[in-house]
Amino acid sequence: MNYALVGGFVLLLGALLIAGVLWLASGGAWQTKQDIYLSVMEESVAGLNLNAPVKYMGVDVGKVQAIGIDAANPKRVRLLFAIDRGTPIRVDTVAVLKTQGLTGIAYVELDGGAANSAPLQTVAPERYPLIPSKPSLSARLENVLSSVLAKLDSTSASLNALLSPQNQKAFSATLADIALLTHTLAERRSTIDAGLVSAAKTFEHSAALTAQLQRQAGPLLARIDNAALAVERMGLETAQASSSAGRTVVDVGGDLKRFSAVALPELQQLMGEMAVLAASLRRLSEQAERNPGALILGQGAVPDGPGEALEPTRKPRDEKP
Repeated sequence: MNYALVGGFVLLLGALLIAGVLWLASGGAWQTKQDIYLSVMEESVAGLNLNAPVKYMGVDVGKVQAIGIDAANPKRVRLLFAIDRGTPIRVDTVAVLKTQGLTGIAYVELDGGAANSAPLQTVAPERYPLIPSKPSLSARLENVLSSVLAKLDSTSASLNALLSPQNQKAFSATLADIALLTHTLAERRSTIDAGLVSAAKTFEHSAALTAQLQRQAGPLLARIDNAALAVERMGLETAQASSSAGRTVVDVGGDLKRFSAVALPELQQLMGEMAVLAASLRRLSEQAERNPGALILGQGAVPDGPGEALEPTRKPRDEKP
């Protein structure tokens, strides 16, 4: 028997076995090609481990390849996903951290992505396409609970301030006053009932009086309406009379203009002659007052003027001395 041949066969078979195992571990010919995507979470990723499933609408499409803290912002976590090529990752696709059942095992759920949206591309300075993220259900509940607890704390503080010793004393005094008022009203119950009955009767009388006044005021209002109509008619007639008077004044004004144009010059001339005549009569009256006989005897010789009495009387040439 050839031991060398047997040893070589064993070694060859072991090498083939190791190569097959490695080939099967790597996926062999059926291995699906994958693309790397990046996502940034702004919440705790507790429970999420490496090789945790990445699902798209509940279907496994990849695994979580790397988990690390963002160096630029320690409050953010960077996740690298190895997702099967051909998965419809689009610009409106979002990554959400979810937990599976009661086990608490976390995984990443990809959601969204309309059919007409563009495929997600790499944008500098990132090396991989960045899938946007949104808070998980637990993060949203935590935020809501935090807000509710903050409001409860504020409400509790307000209640404590409201129920301070000073306010408690004030409330006690107010309750005592209310009790005293209630007791007083109970004691005056009969008086209050009588007052209510009197008020009801007063209202009834007021209603009857109002109805009577309305009945009596009806004819008066009718007369007032008639008087108002009469005044209105008189106003219309007055307006018509005023219009007629206006037309008359216009006509008279035209006649006066024509009279002024024709008769006014003659009247002015007549007035001038009458003024001259009046002056003559005034001089005649003054002369008659100074010398009444002049009206009968006539006016005497005219007296000498200045200087005429000093000249010698000249004799006529035919007279002798």
